[in-house]
Amino acid sequence: TMAHSKALLMLENFIAGKFVPCSSYIDSYNPSTGEVYCRVPDSGKEEVEAAVKAAKTAFPIWSSKSPLERSQILNKLADLIEHDLEAFAQAESKDQGKTITFARTVDIPRAAYNFRFFASSILHHATECTEMATVGCMHYTSRTPVGVAGLISPWNLPLYLLTWKIAPAIACGNTVVAKPSEMTSVTAWMMCKLLEKAGVPHGVVNVVFGTGAKAGEALVCHPDVPLISFTGSTLTAQRITEKSAPHCKRLSLELGGKNPAIIFDDADLSQCIPTTLRSSFANQGEICLCTSRIFVQRGIYSEFLKRFVAEAKKWKVGNPSDPTVDVGALISKEHLEKVKGYVKKAQAEGARVLCGEGVDSLALPTGNQKGYFMLPTVIAEVKDESCCMQEEIFGPVTCVVAFDTEEEVIKRANGVKYGLAATVWSSNVGRVHRVAQKLQSGLVWTNCWLIRDLNLPFGGMKASGIGREGAKDSYEFFTEVKTITIKH
Repeated sequence: TMAHSKALLMLENFIAGKFVPCSSYIDSYNPSTGEVYCRVPDSGKEEVEAAVKAAKTAFPIWSSKSPLERSQILNKLADLIEHDLEAFAQAESKDQGKTITFARTVDIPRAAYNFRFFASSILHHATECTEMATVGCMHYTSRTPVGVAGLISPWNLPLYLLTWKIAPAIACGNTVVAKPSEMTSVTAWMMCKLLEKAGVPHGVVNVVFGTGAKAGEALVCHPDVPLISFTGSTLTAQRITEKSAPHCKRLSLELGGKNPAIIFDDADLSQCIPTTLRSSFANQGEICLCTSRIFVQRGIYSEFLKRFVAEAKKWKVGNPSDPTVDVGALISKEHLEKVKGYVKKAQAEGARVLCGEGVDSLALPTGNQKGYFMLPTVIAEVKDESCCMQEEIFGPVTCVVAFDTEEEVIKRANGVKYGLAATVWSSNVGRVHRVAQKLQSGLVWTNCWLIRDLNLPFGGMKASGIGREGAKDSYEFFTEVKTITIKH
């Protein structure tokens, strides 16, 4: 009914400093209730064209500002996000399904910090200079912004990963056209409302909402967008690579993972078990860095399994806005079915589901009966070649298997197409270094998980992506380098 649709939140594209209505819209669901709660613009070529034009127009002025001027604006934007932290957290939780606790403590503080971090790091880059006295020459490098950056971000950490791209792009003096996931667009739209107040000139940040197939494709194929930074699936990345090849675009691709945890028999289980539960089930397992293959040395295998399952059963699933809840809703009905499908496949192959999906009953509050919820699920006795051990599940599901030797476990851990993150648990320092060296993984955490220094490179090997992000790496991606030689 019309009356019903009036109550829905209606988002608009943000182009050249103004909110612009769109001719068609798509539904966005509240994952914890299964109901439509928001309408998102279904943008295409026309909208992307307008946004790119605005970004191109804004580029000369923005790129000629000093790093310090841009830095002050980024810091102001961080202040404004922090000031509205609670409203942003509530919106992120409702839109994405994540718990209010996770949104409050992880997503929104990190989104503000992304701006603060690049506001600082942009002031500390130095260019190179060498002298060749014998031929009377001096060489030096200069770095300049590239132009309009196309930024495509995913639905799992919506504002967190969008700002991780916008911040370095504009800090370096580029202008941007961003396309958040159509499933989680609300916090991006809220951020747009703060840009003018922060002093971001019109056209520097443009946000176009819509699907990957329409809006994303138009952005990737646009001849005036020389840079594409994408976080999402390997499949979409292949399409982006093909579509951008004729234009020789510069790509940064942060893709999936099938991340191993390797737990040796000298691991401190009092630390290892709670951390591995978090690395398996945090944010409903919807983080590219989550652990989904747990290799446990045979000597402690049965003890680990018993304790791990007992603790997993204590994780509370329910209404994301309840601060005592540990696991919220998955992003969509389709995604929930896909994740449950992996559990069914594992059972069909003879693996044992020790807790969670299909084993324990899920009791949900009255208003959440139609939401996309799933219990943390632990599967044992899975073969390495099973799709559950090879493919990214991206849900609250983890597989636990036994191993005997260090050499064997390295080979098995590396035996997937992905190489994003790994965790190693051992109290033997020599072993920790040895294993970390041999893992095909862009990030290795030992005796911890998800402790990040944003200065250092972030990204994956193999099918987990191309390029790295971080203070130096993002700066290099978002600038063009020139070598200048002067004969004197």
